[in-house]
Amino acid sequence: KRMDFFSSLRGSACARGLCVCAMAAMALHAPAGVIGPPLPFSSPHLFPQLSVSHGLMAPQPLSKTLSFTRQSKLSVILATHGDFGEEDDRVVTLLDYGAGNVRSVRNAIRLMGFRIRDVKEPNDILNARRLVFPGVGAFGVAMDFLKKEGMVEPLCEYIHQGRPFLGICLGLQLLFEYSEENGHVEGLGIIPGGVVRFDSSEGLQVPHIGWNIINLKQPSLLLGGIQGQHVYFVHSYRAVPSLANKDWVLASCNYGGEFIAAVKKGNVHAVQFHPEKSGVVGLDVVQRFLNEDPSGVIKKISSKEEEPAQKFNSTLAKRVIACLDVRTNDKGDLVVTKGDQYDVREQSEGHEVRNLGKPVDLAAQYYVDGADEVTFLNITGFRDFPLDDMPMLEVLRRTSENVFVPLTVGGGIRDFKDKYGRYYSSLEVAAEYFRSGADKVSIGGDAVYAAEEYLRTGMKTGRSSLEQISYVYGSQAIVVSIDPRRIYVEGPEVVPFKTLKLQTLGPNGEEYAWYQCTVKGGREGRPIGAYELAQAVEDLGAGEILLNCIDCDGQGKGFDIDLIKLISEAVRIPVIASSGAGAVEHFSDVFMKTTASAALAAGIFHRKEVHITSVKEHMVKKGIETRLQPPQECHV
Repeated sequence: KRMDFFSSLRGSACARGLCVCAMAAMALHAPAGVIGPPLPFSSPHLFPQLSVSHGLMAPQPLSKTLSFTRQSKLSVILATHGDFGEEDDRVVTLLDYGAGNVRSVRNAIRLMGFRIRDVKEPNDILNARRLVFPGVGAFGVAMDFLKKEGMVEPLCEYIHQGRPFLGICLGLQLLFEYSEENGHVEGLGIIPGGVVRFDSSEGLQVPHIGWNIINLKQPSLLLGGIQGQHVYFVHSYRAVPSLANKDWVLASCNYGGEFIAAVKKGNVHAVQFHPEKSGVVGLDVVQRFLNEDPSGVIKKISSKEEEPAQKFNSTLAKRVIACLDVRTNDKGDLVVTKGDQYDVREQSEGHEVRNLGKPVDLAAQYYVDGADEVTFLNITGFRDFPLDDMPMLEVLRRTSENVFVPLTVGGGIRDFKDKYGRYYSSLEVAAEYFRSGADKVSIGGDAVYAAEEYLRTGMKTGRSSLEQISYVYGSQAIVVSIDPRRIYVEGPEVVPFKTLKLQTLGPNGEEYAWYQCTVKGGREGRPIGAYELAQAVEDLGAGEILLNCIDCDGQGKGFDIDLIKLISEAVRIPVIASSGAGAVEHFSDVFMKTTASAALAAGIFHRKEVHITSVKEHMVKKGIETRLQPPQECHV
């Protein structure tokens, strides 16, 4: 078996040799379907002679990947005082139906020192000691997969037997009788009740994306460490509490009304939030589920069973997002850069691409600093075939090993033909990003073209990248990035686009302006306004809008409040404010003056002019709800 792993080792060369031999041994003798732990050296169960300190971060990867290939008569003899006799006790069976980012779930399990056995046939479910079902995507697509593969009956039997089960997000919703997503779709029918869409008729932003607080309804060991802490949600549909399912409800959450956040009966658990994306708080949930023989990698927040406490009246926390604009420099290295009104080259004689650091290292640092999400924008992705961009895919894979908050990636997500004439749909491109560790994909130029066609014809074709990806993965997996520039006009009748009256007159005394959308990194203007584009992409399936502003980019004078208000009023999906942040006050300003769900910044974080912790502390002082890092979060 080919075994890939990334790790950094402490200690002597002898210790390094011992661990390499151990990996070889596991590669040669592991049962079929079992993937040996990529991070075996963090587990004192496997290597008691190699100690690690408690904490959060996985070890930093080596610069090279080692591969072991089975040979016909090769054996490896390993001397160690670790006990390998209870191998199956350290295996988690994972039901991955192939949609969305499951890599982070895998990384979280491996961080605890467990190995993963993937479900390949129905009997694998019944043979599992522990079963994890991380569902991401659309309800109907997941049920179709379970039915086609003959997994509905064994999955229901496993759960009815009360054996250890953890469902995540869609893995919770599928336990109910039905869902209204994509019409009325029958679920597994284990829990009475249904799954319905959040009601956005009175202005509630849907999807429910971000960090919220849950309220326990019954004592829980699984959720013992998260009472009063923020956890990460991303969904448009929710399970509704009722008298019929009251005995199942472990915890609830409030967003436009109460919904079920977690269920429990015996050893069967499921959560609507994503523990693998909820930082150290969420990783504590994963460890508690695997608690029969805890690895000790993460210090428990509490060893006691948590009792229901006072109800937490929480609003959805405002998010602070760290953005990394990534591209290759003139030497071919993948670097983080930052532009001044989208110009990323230095003004020096060489005009080199501005280099502000290495993507994986910066992302890991921002995670530790408290970033609620990390976004990678491949700013030259519109030029090339993204699936040829192996360094960018590797950045995602390596980042997801260490960063347990949501990752978004954008750049070049559209239909392609490679140099051999082979056609790739935008859905295939997005799928590769998801498999590599992305939770959401950001679409730019392709969304503009799709919106123009939709507004021209008034018809949805089902062929656009927005429609295809949202159908399979759900609208919550799609962010549309809008790059507008302000165009001054004398009056609203001059253009067929939405204009706004200016508080400060334009350069020639103009009283009005409209925002023209651009593509290709701001190089080409399009005949569509930001207001019209936002409404069109919401109709086509976008779940969130990343709202940039070319005029404010790199200026450090604050976000374009007028633009953010304009777009927020146009749509009922979350809006991320971007471009212009230069001080902590700019974040409180945008949250207090607009309904933006999140604010994104890049250069001020890269250059250490403003720290994420300073932004969060300032927001708290201003009475703005935000997620704060628990004190247990630290490095291994």
